[in-house]
Amino acid sequence: MCTDVVTSIDLDSPDEKYSVYVEGQKEADRYKWYRSEEVGYDLGEQAIREWVRHYWNRFLRHKWVEHLYGRKFWIELDQVDFGILRRKFQDSKLLRPILDRLLNGEENLNIIWSINDDRERAEVMEILEVVHVNSTRLEFQLENRLAERRHLSRMAARENRDLPWQPIETTS
Repeated sequence: MCTDVVTSIDLDSPDEKYSVYVEGQKEADRYKWYRSEEVGYDLGEQAIREWVRHYWNRFLRHKWVEHLYGRKFWIELDQVDFGILRRKFQDSKLLRPILDRLLNGEENLNIIWSINDDRERAEVMEILEVVHVNSTRLEFQLENRLAERRHLSRMAARENRDLPWQPIETTS
């Protein structure tokens, strides 16, 4: 488990470090709570797996853009990329539309093939090389996270302590 995570938010301070895995787990837990409330019982691991399958990649891409703009430093992402968009492409009219398309799940080739103008295509390719979306393909490591949560739940039960979350029910 990452212990180098700050919970307060100061978007101007690059000294604060965050973990996409810790924040992703929080999002997955919120999703599990919401979905469980919706159906009227605890969905447990099923809801966590559903969140990972449907939302992890989009969540990760949004965190990646925050990192590129220098808004939040995510420890799992390349340190050199932090704030790179503050230093490059500030006057580009293509940057925002490219990032919007990437955030919506499009891939590099879809974006390149949609450009007809050769000058625009050269700029698009330069932007895509700098932001290198393919470097942000991190796995959620679901099984490790669920096993860790089960272990912490058992330890807390032995010590008769409260947990800041509901223990995960095993379905296997």
